[in-house]
Amino acid sequence: VQLVESGGATVPPGGSLKLACVASEYIGGAYSVGWFRQTPGKGREGVAALHKRSLPVYADSVKGRFTIRSDDAKNTVFLQMSGLSPEDTAMYYCAADQSIDYWSLLEGGAYKYWGQGTQVTVS
Repeated sequence: VQLVESGGATVPPGGSLKLACVASEYIGGAYSVGWFRQTPGKGREGVAALHKRSLPVYADSVKGRFTIRSDDAKNTVFLQMSGLSPEDTAMYYCAADQSIDYWSLLEGGAYKYWGQGTQVTVS
């Protein structure tokens, strides 16, 4: 499966942004999908994920500010971000895999399929 992210932009602190991850085939129900971010000099961080399109998990750093949801009809998973701060600046990636247990959803090494990323800058 191929994944394509979009929606990255430069926004002021306190702003909002909505990222989209479009899959090349139907992945509803069979795949878990996660959003990750990475900045130069820092490791990859799991931000939010959906387990088989049902149970969402969030990193503590984004709880209450980010929301992950899916639109199965469009093979798309969205990441709605609000209350953005400069610390949220990063390249954001989506990833998908069929065989991830719930407790590994925010571990990047568990995912097989990755998109190319979309840049989010808060400044």
